[in-house]
Amino acid sequence: MTHTTDAPIGHDVPKKVLIVDDSRVMRSWLRAVLSADRRLNVVGEACNAIEARDYLKAHAADVLTLDIEMPGMSGLDFLTRLMRARPMPVVMMSSLTAAGSDAAIQALSRGAIDCMVKPSSAYGEELTQDICERVYHAACTRPSQLQMRLKSNAGSAAPEEAVTTPASFGVREPCRRGAIILLGASTGGVAALETVLPMLHPDGPPVVVVQHMPGNFLCSFSERLNRQLRQNVYLAREGHALHRGDIVLAPGNGKHTELRRKGGRWFFQFVPNDPPALHCPAVDVLFSSAVPEAKNVSAALLTGLGRDGAEGLLKLSQAGAKTFGQNQDTCVVYGMPRAAKALGAVQEEVSLECIGPMLRDSRIVTRRPHNPSDTVAIR
Repeated sequence: MTHTTDAPIGHDVPKKVLIVDDSRVMRSWLRAVLSADRRLNVVGEACNAIEARDYLKAHAADVLTLDIEMPGMSGLDFLTRLMRARPMPVVMMSSLTAAGSDAAIQALSRGAIDCMVKPSSAYGEELTQDICERVYHAACTRPSQLQMRLKSNAGSAAPEEAVTTPASFGVREPCRRGAIILLGASTGGVAALETVLPMLHPDGPPVVVVQHMPGNFLCSFSERLNRQLRQNVYLAREGHALHRGDIVLAPGNGKHTELRRKGGRWFFQFVPNDPPALHCPAVDVLFSSAVPEAKNVSAALLTGLGRDGAEGLLKLSQAGAKTFGQNQDTCVVYGMPRAAKALGAVQEEVSLECIGPMLRDSRIVTRRPHNPSDTVAIR
């Protein structure tokens, strides 16, 4: 284990980074990448969980980069113990193997802020900038936000456990014909979605989600959600029609996911990433595709770095959709919702815990019945 002196105290003190990885090559590469960013100061390295634990007992760090696959105690086990004993921002480093992807999703649900794929070949300036941005924003996570994530995920120690307790629903709540719910998320989105989705009615309008993460991660995430939720969760397929109770994730197949309405039903269509967008699939592309049917749409932007989805949410709002944004206090990274709010795209900005019920209720149709406790669907 090695460590360097702390950064000098000043107005803009760099964030202290501890790198934890069993590969000396990877540690050296990460140190070079992160040290090139003035906002970051690599204060230490550890080759395993024990060294990382010992370092944190003696030194301060603002954020950890943590390898998932390490000999001895795995990164996932170390993360679980760390979050119980000393919660702090953690960015996981994972391979794109099936096992690595599944562990990455577990890590994000157990409290990790973000998860990045280890580079396996050549890498360029765009990748190194992305890594620095994500590590820096993870380091900026406020303790209150981290504690909120841990509290909401307190029951997720085992991979098969539900992360949150699904909401209780009574009789079938009628929803508008053609109604659909659209969600966009990035950094911090796994935990956010695992809070929002259980609050949606299991027989409610279909839900389509764009979550920024690699394709293998999305496969693992959809499988995890399908085990936990009463809805039918799967990755979108070209030409597939949506049904009530479906929760569908846009796949990481190198194409954008769009929606089309035909014959009274919603269908998926994939379109090329041309010109290349920063994110693929992109929230903006999904949201914009639903604008012709905006009056049937409720959409929300959740926590995430950047501004993807802001323009699309504005188009939906202007066309008559119900639009929501996650508030700053409950966001891991208040980027995407902030950008949408600045454009005037967010009609209501609320806490994470309120987004699910508000999305659900926005698609329920009520009229004055003989019995005030009844609800009547418009068919």
